Amino acid sequence: MKRGTETVGGGIASSQDLALELKMNPFLHVDTHRIYNPHNDHALTPDDRGFRDLQQIYKDASSLRSLPGELKSHLKLGEWLVDTDADHSHRFLLKYVSLESHTLCNQACYFCPVSISPRDHYFMPTELYELIVAQLAEYRATIEAISMIHYNEPTVDKRFLDQIRLLKQHGLPPAVLTNATGLTPKRVDAIMEMGGLSHLSINLSTIDPERYAKERGRNHVELVLTNLRYMKDLEIAPNMEIPVLGTGDDNHRRDFEEISAEFAGSRFEVKYFEIMDRAGNLPVGQRPEGQGNRLCGCEQTGSRPIQWLHVTPTGKCVICCQDYYDDYEVGDLNTQTVEEVLSGERMAQYRRWLHGIAESPEDFICRKCIYARSR
Repeated sequence: MKRGTETVGGGIASSQDLALELKMNPFLHVDTHRIYNPHNDHALTPDDRGFRDLQQIYKDASSLRSLPGELKSHLKLGEWLVDTDADHSHRFLLKYVSLESHTLCNQACYFCPVSISPRDHYFMPTELYELIVAQLAEYRATIEAISMIHYNEPTVDKRFLDQIRLLKQHGLPPAVLTNATGLTPKRVDAIMEMGGLSHLSINLSTIDPERYAKERGRNHVELVLTNLRYMKDLEIAPNMEIPVLGTGDDNHRRDFEEISAEFAGSRFEVKYFEIMDRAGNLPVGQRPEGQGNRLCGCEQTGSRPIQWLHVTPTGKCVICCQDYYDDYEVGDLNTQTVEEVLSGERMAQYRRWLHGIAESPEDFICRKCIYARSR
């Protein structure tokens, strides 16, 4: 199983190992009831051995000195403790990929940067798409989803079904996040014949026709409802959801209730989500209260810089889905491999910044994001 550029050895640490100075793994996500390691996808809870000790070390690093040697070995084996001079910033565990094949979207939602700064139209060459998918297949053992979206509408691409088919042929799990305008009954039937998706998410903010057209720039609500009513009882994916996005006001709550009623008893799980400002790219939505705290990780569907790869239609890779303007490029799959991008120095630098191992610039994107962890 490929997990990055380093592997973890087995067995009990020797006396020589115990002589090495240890530190708490700086990439851990430490919360009151859970400690998570994004490098190996393992978690400790209060009943697990070493949990309380790690909580204390997190508060006071000097308490590590009094830890029994055998417990140090145990925690080092699980990578909760690491050698003081170890640099794990080049490591990754690829679980999720955002593979955007084109820049087009047929809507302009107020909660998306497309509404204020639409991108030039561009389609990734099919040859490059196939090359990237073939490389991603090397990580199929750890990948849980290949999302076919960044800021585009995936169903706009005439190659949409072929792309799903290609992913499945390589043993990769396609995840479709869409406004459902192009998810027609014919396409749904074709997807079902292919064995379905790993995940389906329908972005539906309201079913009020007037507000739908105003908030999304297009009057597509009847088309969307027709498509959704066709598929609502079909098991297109194990996980089928309808996020209802809004600002948390009365309209948002009413929209959630109406959409929940519309799809009650169906395979869709309707979820309530308040929008965010896309790390400062939008004038609306949730934003972090303060940006001066020390960063200590990311909690947006795993750890973005460690567990994600974001690929734009040009083959360039960026740090995160919030990087709408591609300001934080981490590599180029036209000239590099997936392995080289994920284990490269540019990505490693951003990981060090995000986890507080090195001080990030004041305008670093993660400082402006509600999903960044800080302490």
